Amino acid sequence: MSGQAPRDPLAGLYQELILEHAKRRSGEGVLEPADAERFLRNPTCGDEIRLRVRLDGETVDAVGWEGQGCSISQASASVLAEDVPGLTAAGARSRIEALRELLRSRGSVEPDEALLGDAVAFAGVARFPMRVKCAMLAWVALEEALDELDAR
Repeated sequence: MSGQAPRDPLAGLYQELILEHAKRRSGEGVLEPADAERFLRNPTCGDEIRLRVRLDGETVDAVGWEGQGCSISQASASVLAEDVPGLTAAGARSRIEALRELLRSRGSVEPDEALLGDAVAFAGVARFPMRVKCAMLAWVALEEALDELDAR
């Protein structure tokens, strides 16, 4: 070996997943009809998202979004739109909180793949505090949209 640490094969797979989602962007576009909508902007970097959610009873039926920003924020919105439909609102909240805990851990928390789904790919972002808000932007928008629906 040339003095380099062995490369984590999962990190490479996660990076590929993020890049793929940044390119193909599941859920991108206006969702009509929608039960709630949130627009959020990350003032630190300028990333922004308009997220719309539709429920079927207590289950997230669909998520649509429009936004601009870095690959991390766009990929995170895509993962959310692909993985969250079919979850109950409570299940979506559990996933949001697990992702928040993981990203704030600076790498000290072992990701729960069963709970996080493809969002586990963002585990490496925890080592870059300036990017945590990028990865959380869509998830916070969903959380606020669910809060709005609960308040009705």
